[in-house]
Amino acid sequence: MNYLHTMVRVSDLEKSLHFYRDALGLSVLRAQEFTSGRYTLVFLAAPGDSRAQLELTYNWDPQEYTNGLNFGHLAYAVDDLYETCERLQAHGVILNRPPRDGYMAFVRSPDGISIELLQKGSPMAPADPWQTMCNIGNW
Repeated sequence: MNYLHTMVRVSDLEKSLHFYRDALGLSVLRAQEFTSGRYTLVFLAAPGDSRAQLELTYNWDPQEYTNGLNFGHLAYAVDDLYETCERLQAHGVILNRPPRDGYMAFVRSPDGISIELLQKGSPMAPADPWQTMCNIGNW
Protein backbone atom coordinates (compact mmCIF):
# COMPACT_ATOMS: atom_id res chain seq x y z
CA MET A 1 0.00 0.00 0.00
CA ASN A 2 1.25 3.52 -0.81
CA TYR A 3 0.12 6.90 0.47
CA LEU A 4 -1.23 8.96 -2.45
CA HIS A 5 -2.59 12.33 -1.33
CA THR A 6 -4.74 14.38 1.04
CA MET A 7 -7.82 16.02 -0.48
CA VAL A 8 -9.36 19.25 0.75
CA ARG A 9 -12.35 21.01 -0.77
CA VAL A 10 -11.83 24.68 -1.49
CA SER A 11 -14.43 27.39 -2.02
CA ASP A 12 -12.27 29.76 -4.12
CA LEU A 13 -9.63 28.12 -6.33
CA GLU A 14 -7.68 31.32 -7.03
CA LYS A 15 -7.46 32.28 -3.35
CA SER A 16 -6.41 28.73 -2.51
CA LEU A 17 -3.72 28.67 -5.20
CA HIS A 18 -2.46 32.03 -3.98
CA PHE A 19 -2.13 30.52 -0.49
CA TYR A 20 -0.78 27.03 -1.25
CA ARG A 21 1.31 27.86 -4.34
CA ASP A 22 2.38 31.50 -3.97
CA ALA A 23 2.57 31.98 -0.19
CA LEU A 24 3.31 28.47 1.11
CA GLY A 25 5.51 27.60 -1.87
CA LEU A 26 4.00 24.31 -3.06
CA SER A 27 4.39 23.38 -6.74
CA VAL A 28 1.43 22.55 -8.98
CA LEU A 29 1.97 19.04 -10.35
CA ARG A 30 -1.14 18.83 -12.49
CA ALA A 31 -4.62 20.31 -12.86
CA GLN A 32 -7.68 18.93 -14.58
CA GLU A 33 -11.17 20.26 -15.19
CA PHE A 34 -14.12 17.86 -15.27
CA THR A 35 -16.87 19.71 -17.14
CA SER A 36 -19.43 16.91 -16.81
CA GLY A 37 -19.00 16.82 -13.04
CA ARG A 38 -18.49 20.60 -12.78
CA TYR A 39 -15.30 20.48 -10.71
CA THR A 40 -11.55 21.07 -10.97
CA LEU A 41 -8.75 19.09 -9.33
CA VAL A 42 -5.32 20.58 -8.67
CA PHE A 43 -2.51 18.44 -7.25
CA LEU A 44 0.36 20.15 -5.44
CA ALA A 45 3.45 19.05 -3.53
CA ALA A 46 6.46 20.50 -1.79
CA PRO A 47 9.25 21.24 -4.29
CA GLY A 48 11.30 18.11 -4.86
CA ASP A 49 8.89 15.81 -3.00
CA SER A 50 5.99 14.69 -5.16
CA ARG A 51 5.30 11.66 -2.94
CA ALA A 52 3.12 13.56 -0.46
CA GLN A 53 0.54 15.34 -2.58
CA LEU A 54 -2.26 17.73 -1.72
CA GLU A 55 -5.38 17.58 -3.90
CA LEU A 56 -7.49 20.72 -4.05
CA THR A 57 -11.04 19.97 -5.15
CA TYR A 58 -12.98 22.96 -6.43
CA ASN A 59 -16.67 22.41 -7.14
CA TRP A 60 -17.91 24.98 -9.64
CA ASP A 61 -21.34 25.29 -8.02
CA PRO A 62 -21.05 27.36 -4.81
CA GLN A 63 -20.98 25.32 -1.61
CA GLU A 64 -20.15 26.15 1.98
CA TYR A 65 -17.63 23.88 3.66
CA THR A 66 -17.06 23.43 7.36
CA ASN A 67 -14.14 21.65 8.97
CA GLY A 68 -15.01 18.31 10.47
CA LEU A 69 -13.54 17.35 13.81
CA ASN A 70 -11.95 14.32 12.16
CA PHE A 71 -9.50 16.51 10.21
CA GLY A 72 -6.61 17.95 12.18
CA HIS A 73 -4.03 19.68 9.99
CA LEU A 74 -1.52 19.39 7.17
CA ALA A 75 2.14 19.50 8.21
CA TYR A 76 5.22 20.55 6.24
CA ALA A 77 8.89 20.57 7.27
CA VAL A 78 10.66 23.71 6.04
CA ASP A 79 14.33 24.63 5.65
CA ASP A 80 13.99 28.05 7.33
CA LEU A 81 10.92 28.55 9.51
CA TYR A 82 11.47 32.27 10.00
CA GLU A 83 11.88 32.93 6.26
CA THR A 84 8.77 30.86 5.54
CA CYS A 85 6.74 32.84 8.09
CA GLU A 86 8.03 36.14 6.67
CA ARG A 87 6.97 35.06 3.16
CA LEU A 88 3.52 34.03 4.39
CA GLN A 89 3.05 37.36 6.18
CA ALA A 90 4.14 39.21 3.03
CA HIS A 91 1.27 37.42 1.26
CA GLY A 92 -1.20 38.58 3.93
CA VAL A 93 -1.36 35.27 5.82
CA ILE A 94 -1.98 35.50 9.58
CA LEU A 95 0.37 33.51 11.82
CA ASN A 96 -2.15 31.89 14.17
CA ARG A 97 0.67 30.35 16.20
CA PRO A 98 3.92 32.26 15.55
CA PRO A 99 7.25 30.38 15.67
CA ARG A 100 8.16 31.56 19.16
CA ASP A 101 10.20 28.42 19.87
CA GLY A 102 11.99 28.42 16.51
CA TYR A 103 10.45 25.04 15.73
CA MET A 104 6.71 25.24 15.04
CA ALA A 105 4.16 27.64 13.57
CA PHE A 106 0.54 27.33 12.43
CA VAL A 107 -1.40 29.19 9.74
CA ARG A 108 -4.78 28.62 8.10
CA SER A 109 -5.72 28.39 4.44
CA PRO A 110 -8.51 30.58 3.00
CA ASP A 111 -10.92 27.72 3.82
CA GLY A 112 -9.73 27.37 7.42
CA ILE A 113 -7.50 24.32 6.93
CA SER A 114 -4.86 24.32 9.65
CA ILE A 115 -1.27 24.09 8.36
CA GLU A 116 1.58 23.18 10.72
CA LEU A 117 5.07 24.34 9.73
CA LEU A 118 8.01 22.57 11.40
CA GLN A 119 11.67 23.55 11.22
CA LYS A 120 13.78 20.80 9.64
CA GLY A 121 16.42 19.47 12.01
CA SER A 122 17.09 21.35 15.22
CA PRO A 123 14.94 24.32 16.24
CA MET A 124 16.19 27.77 15.28
CA ALA A 125 17.27 30.06 18.12
CA PRO A 126 14.27 32.00 19.46
CA ALA A 127 14.39 35.51 18.00
CA ASP A 128 12.38 38.70 17.75
CA PRO A 129 9.83 39.49 16.57
CA TRP A 130 8.70 35.86 16.73
CA GLN A 131 9.36 35.07 20.38
CA THR A 132 7.14 37.91 21.62
CA MET A 133 4.21 37.41 19.22
CA CYS A 134 0.90 36.14 20.61
CA ASN A 135 -1.40 33.53 19.13
CA ILE A 136 -4.20 34.85 16.93
CA GLY A 137 -7.44 32.87 16.71
CA ASN A 138 -7.42 29.09 16.64
CA TRP A 139 -4.73 26.93 15.14
